[in-house]
Amino acid sequence: MRSDPDLDLAFAALGDPVRRALVTRLARGEATVGELGEPFDLTPQAISHHVGVLRRCGLVEQRREGTRRPCRLRVDRLTRLGTWIDEQRRAWDDRLDVLETHLADPEATR
Repeated sequence: MRSDPDLDLAFAALGDPVRRALVTRLARGEATVGELGEPFDLTPQAISHHVGVLRRCGLVEQRREGTRRPCRLRVDRLTRLGTWIDEQRRAWDDRLDVLETHLADPEATR
């Protein structure tokens, strides 16, 4: 089975609860690092670090607007993660359906 480095990086980034909260916040709209950090008891440098991890894995992009640097969620990347999860769910649903059929009538799957 081949690993997808982009998916690996994104799932690793989302393994942190602060980064998941940042993604949740950015799903509502753009925000600066300062705005993202408001609900947390973390230093601005710590929030910047988390945003940097999300940028490097492609889930967040940041641009300059004068002195502001708003961040926004890359929904296309998030959708890719959702697609992978949906594929896994379908595969397991199919396996469980086969198991259920087998348990109901073991002769039916031979």
